[in-house]
Amino acid sequence: MRTGVQQGPEIWIRGPVAVPEPEPARTSGTVRRFSWVGTHGGAGVTTLAAVYGGQDCGRDWPGPGDPPSVLLVARTHATGLAAVLHALEIFRRGQAPAGLDLDAVVLVADAPGRLPRPLTQQVKLIESVVDVYRVPWVQSWRLGDLSGRPPRETEALARLTGAAR
Repeated sequence: MRTGVQQGPEIWIRGPVAVPEPEPARTSGTVRRFSWVGTHGGAGVTTLAAVYGGQDCGRDWPGPGDPPSVLLVARTHATGLAAVLHALEIFRRGQAPAGLDLDAVVLVADAPGRLPRPLTQQVKLIESVVDVYRVPWVQSWRLGDLSGRPPRETEALARLTGAAR
């Protein structure tokens, strides 16, 4: 028998299966940086960049000195979700500036509480084509208080952006 391979059960696997190489350990000092891009005015880009770090690009595409990894941002109202779908279409058609990498969509609650069914259906459509991170309504952010920890519901986003403590 060759070394470095395992024999699998014949009914499931034909032939030897290579043992995957362990992934190299990431250095803890390497944090991936992102460019926050709003798909419409008032999406919350400036607040998210302040809380989670990264480049605030407003409604513009990242420039040459900005991180090429893009997080599209929108509110969860009808206009915001339509704007995200339009931006996703731009990426799908290859019309976004060369070198940009769409990493995810960040949807910021436009009001406290649950989304109405039509908006929930639009969110599911968006989730079917790209990773989506949801940010709940944060009253203190509305009042300009960005201190404290990000909401518990955004732990995955905090890990992605390196803001997890």
